[in-house]
Order: sequence, then C-alpha cells, then structure tokens
Amino acid sequence: MNTIDRTVSTEDGRTLCLMEAGQPDGVPVLVHGGTPNSRILNETWISDAHSRGIRLISYDRPGCGGSTAQPGRTVASAAGDAAAIAKALELKRLLVWGISGGGPHALACAALLPDLVVAVAALAPPAPYPAEGLDWFAGMGAMNVEEFTAALTSREACEKVVEASASEMLAATPETLAQALRTLLCPVDAAVLTPDFAAFALRKVREGISATRAGWVDDEIAFTTPWGFALKDIRIPVLLIHGAQDQMVPLAHGEWLAKQIPGIETRFLPDDGHLTLPARRIPEVHAWLLKQWEGA
Repeated sequence: MNTIDRTVSTEDGRTLCLMEAGQPDGVPVLVHGGTPNSRILNETWISDAHSRGIRLISYDRPGCGGSTAQPGRTVASAAGDAAAIAKALELKRLLVWGISGGGPHALACAALLPDLVVAVAALAPPAPYPAEGLDWFAGMGAMNVEEFTAALTSREACEKVVEASASEMLAATPETLAQALRTLLCPVDAAVLTPDFAAFALRKVREGISATRAGWVDDEIAFTTPWGFALKDIRIPVLLIHGAQDQMVPLAHGEWLAKQIPGIETRFLPDDGHLTLPARRIPEVHAWLLKQWEGA
C-alpha cells in the first residue's frame, strides 16, 4: 500500500513525523497509536480507509520515532499536536481514533478540540490514575503492572523497566513475540498474533523505540499523572470499544470511562481481547466515524 511520510512543525518549534495513506482527498481521520508508539499503519487499515474514501493520518508522538521529545507532556498535550497537524495539512475538521495508549490522547482531542474534531473512537483505553471506584491494576498482565508501577515510583524507575522491555522487544522475531508478551496475552490475543500481524506489531514498535525510549517513558508517566482535561467536559460523539478478555487494559477501565463521558456509545465485546481490536475492528470504527461525519 502506498504511504507518504512527512514532517510538520509545532508552534513551539518541535517536529512531528507523520504517515499518510488511503485517499489523499478523502475524509481526514487522525490515528493515535498505542504505546510504545509510532506512525506505522497496518495495511488492512489502509486498504479499508482507501475503500471508504478516508485520508488516514498517523504520527509519532513526541519522543517516539522521528518526532521531537516534549519533556513534561501530559495526555492533554496531544490536542495541541493534533491541532498543529490539522493546521499544517489545512484541515478545518477531522475525525479521530486511538487504540490502547492512543485512546486517552484521542479523548483529549474530544475534550479540548470540539471545533476541530467531529467525533472520536477510543479502543481499549486505560482510565486515568487514580480512578475513584476502580481497582486500576486488577486483571492486568504482569508486564504492564510493572511498567505502570515504575512510572508511579519515579522517572528513573520507569526508564529502567522500559529499557528492559525495549531490549526484549527489539530482540524479538514474529515467531517469538508471543513469548515476549506472554503475561499480557489472553487466548484470543495469542491466536490473533499471526506471523503477519506480529511482523506489523514489531515494525510499528521498532520505528518508535529504536533511536530513543523517551516517548515510551513519557507516555507511561502521562497516563499515571493528571491528564489535563475533564472527561465530563466532552460534548462530541465518542465511541468506546473494549474487549472483555483484555489482559493489557482490563475491561473495567472501559466500563469506568463509560460512566464519565456524557452521551458515550459503548461496545463491550465478550469474544475480544486487546490485540483483536486493531486486528479486526478498525473497519467498524471507520464506518462509525464516517456516519458521524455525514451527520455533522
């Protein structure tokens, strides 16, 4: 599939690295990828975007891949970067979706950019920490518990844990990735981690962390410190999708978020985990977003 890489500048002088695909003159959809992050798009997402008339746009979050680091960034900071991307591409309105660690950043766009963003879909996003009434770590795989616990301890502790995880991910092959992620994989996620999908996942991760792990660390700290916006302030359409078998970000996170966002539409899927969502559910995300676009 044809893709275009480009860079845009932010008002504070940083560079953001983008990937574009699909229909160049189509409906713009901005993607916030998971953590660890990069702009790499899956070919099935691109094919679906092309067939639906979507201009699919993704980017390296600050400190990932080719994007300049932004020390001290919060989840809310993503809204400023989304606005900078829209300005550089001369987009007056756009749609947004985010997966996993990209989910909170997508919700930031929903809360803070209502005049730019028409609708947002969040797939398996973590809830803020702490979240009143939510046992935040219950049901979460050991690798993620270790990373988030380290982020709550200190930046130095988080850097140490992330560096160890990065070394394992950089050494993994499509055939060994499941073993590297063993504490995070429910059976349906293990089944969907085919050699092709594993190769995509490794390419996406390596693009984001090969040069530096700063963005990975910044993501983990941003998730476990104040996000910088209130979920109750969201007024645009939001779709939340979460798999009941998810061991990376347990379903309880999605259920908690659903109670905080006014007018949210939810799809809690009993037969899905975490990886099944990017592997199987993006077409229905695109369909939902386009429906909101047409009704706006």
